[in-house]
Amino acid sequence: MKGRGCWESASVRSFCSSGCLNKFKKDDSGDEDDETASPADKSELHSTIKSLSLKLDDLSTCNDLIAKHGAALQRSLSELDSLKIPYESSEKLKAVNERATLFRITSNAMINACKDFLELAETHSRKWQRALQYEQEQRIHLEETIEQLAKQHNSLERAFRSAPGRATNPTKSFSEGSLLTPKGEDSEEDEDTEYFDAMEDSTSFITVITEAKEDSRKAEGGTTGSVDWTSSDNVLDGASLVPKGPPKVKRRVRIPDKPNYSLNLWSIMKNCIGRELSKIPMPVNFNEPLSMLQRLTEDLEYHHLLDKAVHCTSSVEQMCLVAAFSVSSYSTTVHRIAKPFNPMLGETFELDRLDDMGLRSLCEQVSHHPPSAAHYVFSKHGWSLWQEITISSKFRGKYLSIMPLGAIHLEFQASGNHYVWRKSTSTVHNIIVGKLWIDQTGDIEIVNHKTKDRCQLKFLPYSYFSKEVARKVTGVVSDSQGKAHYVLSGSWDEQMECAKIMQSSPSSPGSDGKQKTVYQTLPAKLLWKKYPLPENAENMYYFSELALTLNEHEEGVAPTDSRLRPDQRLMEKGHWDEANTEKQRLEEKQRVSRRRRLEACSRGCGTEEAEKEADVYVPLWFEKRLDPLTGETACMYKGGYWEAKERQDWHMCPNIF
Repeated sequence: MKGRGCWESASVRSFCSSGCLNKFKKDDSGDEDDETASPADKSELHSTIKSLSLKLDDLSTCNDLIAKHGAALQRSLSELDSLKIPYESSEKLKAVNERATLFRITSNAMINACKDFLELAETHSRKWQRALQYEQEQRIHLEETIEQLAKQHNSLERAFRSAPGRATNPTKSFSEGSLLTPKGEDSEEDEDTEYFDAMEDSTSFITVITEAKEDSRKAEGGTTGSVDWTSSDNVLDGASLVPKGPPKVKRRVRIPDKPNYSLNLWSIMKNCIGRELSKIPMPVNFNEPLSMLQRLTEDLEYHHLLDKAVHCTSSVEQMCLVAAFSVSSYSTTVHRIAKPFNPMLGETFELDRLDDMGLRSLCEQVSHHPPSAAHYVFSKHGWSLWQEITISSKFRGKYLSIMPLGAIHLEFQASGNHYVWRKSTSTVHNIIVGKLWIDQTGDIEIVNHKTKDRCQLKFLPYSYFSKEVARKVTGVVSDSQGKAHYVLSGSWDEQMECAKIMQSSPSSPGSDGKQKTVYQTLPAKLLWKKYPLPENAENMYYFSELALTLNEHEEGVAPTDSRLRPDQRLMEKGHWDEANTEKQRLEEKQRVSRRRRLEACSRGCGTEEAEKEADVYVPLWFEKRLDPLTGETACMYKGGYWEAKERQDWHMCPNIF
């Protein structure tokens, strides 16, 4: 009896939990973008608790009815037992009476179990409500505290800048875009308002410009550390002076102006502190009408630097141009504070510009969580570039860190020189209060794996206290023996120069006890200079000339191409409300696809294994290979895309839009 009673109570628990408690569970087979706490989530939790209470009331009513009808049945059987009936019927009645007794005992056991469950559920329901109320109060308190700290920080910065005797910083102000209007404060900032990171040490060397003739005499005298000046680096002369003639194919030079919609980023981001940015559902209001695949393709804007590097006979000279190319990829980011669209899994983007740029580029989104894109570029001028970049991003309260993970490979076919480097960290500041601005920080090491030449680049963080030029980049190019040949300097948003080192020597120790290297160099040569932005760029998301053409409609591209993404196209046209609706449809479609993969995988393995299998996507145009130089597994181009385009055979492409 006891066993049956326990089984019955377990059935009641199962009934109640299946009817109500499953509302607490999120469908984790879909995209994780839905998991942000919001007022709607809190309302749903309150509704669930209320539904649970109602179900418990129904259960209590059922208990009362079972007890009532059970007692009536027992009385009826007792009355039948008292009647004079034949012996055969009496035996049958006795058996029925025994069964009724068993049912009464079982029902009583179930009723007692239900009462226990009811008391327990009511107790925990009150605990849940108190816990929920406490968490809500704590969250509101935390939000108010962070906002107040941001206001105080802003006030301290303004007070510091207006302090008497402080020299005016000559740097320009960053792009505008206040995301939060503090209550009770004037939201209008002075046009020269700037925000900086903490001070960091400047370069570890000192450069002294000298004349070629003077250093030649020193070299003849056997001065230690000198480098003979030769004409071998004449390719560097005018490396940046590549005329931009009219393109062979006429392309668009403008897009519709960005609508003036006001939306508070803090109202969304305050719920997401410490979370992965790609898992935060964001309206298109904070996007720009390009995907991450197109942003990755923008790195090729200054491809002429690599075309020039093909003709270098000196590997250290070639390294200078490769370094300038690596820095040039950041030049478009200085005003670009909007977020590109997260590509759908399997989304692609091609740039078929053999005629005017001499190259073909293909990107494919090969993973959704974490977001990862594979990229391959072929140039008819004799070089190829490939990379798999995984974007790791975290919101830290006042700033947003974007960390591209993965190695970039560049190979020159004629010489066999193979360069590898990684991107620096990008940081978006003043998420809460003030003007948004972006900074690039960290060190980049470029290695030529054939000659073992190296280039150490340093991106200096913006600082209140630094006397350096804003957004400064410095570097030194050394050969396999560690001997320095060139000094690089410039800024990642404007230009880069190189200067040939004629002599090097240690300096006297500074006040901090550190010793710097003094390089005597020839006058610097300009390697790269940023193209001016198109007219009206401030109303077109600060797009460069190349960026304006990336989303232009083209015939013959794959059905998975970013140009065909409907929400991105609607946003570009200025239809942001429709774009938000379309974005939600696409994300839900992607979640449904993942659920189907999960269901298919669940038939043959456990839940954890199925979830891992469901997250594994087999790219169409790339395949996982072991990179012998980095020791990492990365997606590399396996071929077939351009042949499929020529045949216009896209039957293998998934329907993602």
